[in-house]
This record gives sequence, structure tokens and C-alpha cells, in this order.
Amino acid sequence: MKSQLKIVVKVLAVLALGAGPGVALAGDWSAEGGRAMGASPMGNAEPARGAVAPSPGLVHAADATTAAFQEADPGLARFFTGAVGYAVFPSVDKGAVGIGGAYGRGVLYEHGKPVGRASLTQVTIGPQLGGQAYSEIVFFESREALSTFKKGEVAMAAQASAVAASSGASTNARYAEGVAVFTLPRYGLMAEVSVGGQRFGYQPFTKAL
Repeated sequence: MKSQLKIVVKVLAVLALGAGPGVALAGDWSAEGGRAMGASPMGNAEPARGAVAPSPGLVHAADATTAAFQEADPGLARFFTGAVGYAVFPSVDKGAVGIGGAYGRGVLYEHGKPVGRASLTQVTIGPQLGGQAYSEIVFFESREALSTFKKGEVAMAAQASAVAASSGASTNARYAEGVAVFTLPRYGLMAEVSVGGQRFGYQPFTKAL
């Protein structure tokens, strides 16, 4: 219970400070022309930022998260080998008291190599209460989808859903609009677990690891 309360306080603090233009209202996405599934480019998405120094600690956490997903569902191997790239978020903190949100930092990989830092933000409105933390991986099917992500022009449609990683869960999973999303619970419970309204930012590393 204490860990969930900490998540709620942390996320609401991020929202109070302003998570930046990368924040999206999940319920408003359809009104802005988003499609019902997958990810779509957004004109008001978080702008591209300058390069940042690599963070070995974050990369290590992302590598460990990748291993955890593969252990939970060996079938994900086809996504890891077939995707042009993928963004790994070791911990996404999500909290809500009516108005809620989520925030996380991760690493973007191309051909299995870490190339930059990624950020995830989300704001949701509706009946919801509680806090949770989970890991998330976003796979990109094509070079175009990956390029769109790097430009900060990817936002999940309001009805977008993620596949919870577990044995065999990825068997029937498919890309939608060039993107496939998988999550792995860490702790905490919430009534609303949609990835709809998530937006992403990206900053390339100044050097390769």
C-alpha cells in the first residue's frame, strides 16, 4: 500500500510541475484525428531535443527488463529479432486520484544496440484510483515507424492496448500502425491500465555504448 501511495504522489508531482508538451489527454485523442488503434503522428508532440550522454545505469536496467520480458514470454523473440527497433521502459509509474498520469524513462534500441534515451508521459481523466508500476516495451515494425518515434511524433490512440507479457501471450500479437506494445507488471493495482494517450520523447546518445 505504501509503495502505491508513493507512486501516486510521484506521478501527481510530475503532473503538477508539468510533464511538457509530450503529455496527452487519452480521452481527447480521437477528437484530434487519432485512429482507433495503434500509434499516430501528432502535430503537437514533444519536440526533438539535443543529444545526451549515455546513462549506463539506465541501459543496464533496460537490458535487465528485456531479459525479464523474454523470460516471461519466449515467443517475444520474433519481435526482438524482426523489429527495426524497440523502446524499453524499465519502470513506468502510474498513479491516479480521478485525474491520473504515468511517466517513465527508457532506452531506444536499433538492431539490438542502445542509441538514445526515451521518455513516456500520459494523462488520463475518468474514474480511477490507485497506483502501479510496470515495465513496457514498444516495438517498431518499419523504419518509418521508428523515424516517427525519433521525431517525437508518436502518440497512442485512446483505445490502444498493450499485451501483458506471459507465456504464449505474444503468439497472436500483431503490429498496429507499425507499433506493438507489451507490458509486464511490477507491483500495484489499478482499475484502468490502458496505454491510450501515451506520448513519447527521444534524445540520441552522444556516443555509442
